[in-house]
Amino acid sequence: QECSKKQKNDDTQSTSVDALSSNDGSEEKNEFDTLANAKILLSDCLACDSCMTLEEGARVFQQNQKEFFRILNLNKKCDTSKHKVLAVSICPQSLPYFAAKFNLSVNEAAKRLCGFLKSLGVHYVFDTTIAADFSILESQREFVQRYQRRNQEEHALPMFASACPGWIRYAERVLTNLVTSHICTAKSPQQIMGSLVKGYFARQQNLSPDKIFHVVVAPCYDKKLEALREDFYTALYNSPEVDCVLTSGEIVQIMEQKNVSMKDVNEVAVDSLFDDLKEGDVVRHDGKRSDGYLEHIFKHAAKELFGMDVKEITYKALKNKDFQEVTLEKDGETVLRFAAAYGFRNIQNMVLKLKKGKFLYHFVEVLACPGGCLNGKGQAQTEDGKPDRALLAQMEEVYTALPVRLPETNLHVQKMYQDWLEGMDSKKVQDTLHTTYSAVNQSTSSLDIKW
Repeated sequence: QECSKKQKNDDTQSTSVDALSSNDGSEEKNEFDTLANAKILLSDCLACDSCMTLEEGARVFQQNQKEFFRILNLNKKCDTSKHKVLAVSICPQSLPYFAAKFNLSVNEAAKRLCGFLKSLGVHYVFDTTIAADFSILESQREFVQRYQRRNQEEHALPMFASACPGWIRYAERVLTNLVTSHICTAKSPQQIMGSLVKGYFARQQNLSPDKIFHVVVAPCYDKKLEALREDFYTALYNSPEVDCVLTSGEIVQIMEQKNVSMKDVNEVAVDSLFDDLKEGDVVRHDGKRSDGYLEHIFKHAAKELFGMDVKEITYKALKNKDFQEVTLEKDGETVLRFAAAYGFRNIQNMVLKLKKGKFLYHFVEVLACPGGCLNGKGQAQTEDGKPDRALLAQMEEVYTALPVRLPETNLHVQKMYQDWLEGMDSKKVQDTLHTTYSAVNQSTSSLDIKW
């Protein structure tokens, strides 16, 4: 309602609206009672199309620090039957924020963040890079399959990346089946991590999934909405794959509330999903601001479809730096044409071309945030809501300095495909690592919104 009002009044001011609270007032007070409630920022909205229901508003409210501390405080009580195992998974694009903000290396930031979270009462702290490995591998395979059946299947190509929940929500709520049938079915790294923690890890630890409270630290607020999707829910155990999402900025707010600096915290090695192993140094995927779906899928497709080894990718900027393309030439012909489209101005232009039948691309890495995941509004913003360009530049510098690890070289992933997922082509792979996207009926079409 506020969103529609904003559209009618053409109000350009950034207004924030408290999401509905499901708190009945009985929650006990603690030292974190002054933490801010989760908010929906109208300046962050993807489209003025009534995309938030009242129920979603109430559930988003629970995606905040107070819910996190409610579980922490519950664990301090004597009734162990109500205790939860707290697991926190950290997105790779969040770590450069902590490194840049506190003038640390990314490896130091990861260990100090782990130390801080464990000092609060968290039991396990994981790196979600392994989940991104799975997501990229499944996206690579799906693209090759779509390309091979492009002449038989109308909606096989183009294929759009599925890792960004802001883009997915916009596609489902506004763009309808024109776009949703083209979206890659591979789950995002966040939700694959949910499957790993509530599935694989729970089984390894002999725990029921509902006994684990799984928190994800992410760069953006849209991840909170993604965690609420009904298809990311284990009905048998009445348990979502991700119970709570906190942005990087919300973690810093907790530190400030406790008057703790990252430099004051002991370094603790990040946990691994495998037995008692600990994670080594932080690695990243190809891609300077995201998980690098474009680069990984491009190189894989070049090899699988055309027998060409691509070592370096050359980007060609088009209308702006957030809309770039990459092409593969063979025998004087362009055989692959990929694009990266970041931010909703570029996304809208891309969709209008698709609607008019003038779309040339085989694959597009779509991200809602201009500048990519590092520029998520949950971390790279100043107090007045503007992009912190100096901090973002530092984040990009420390992120691109990390070593790249190809998903294909992760031996743990290969072993899990065989031991846990029953082979790469199994039904369990489809059930665990994939989902479906479809249009949600809305009252109006918003293709003509002026951004």
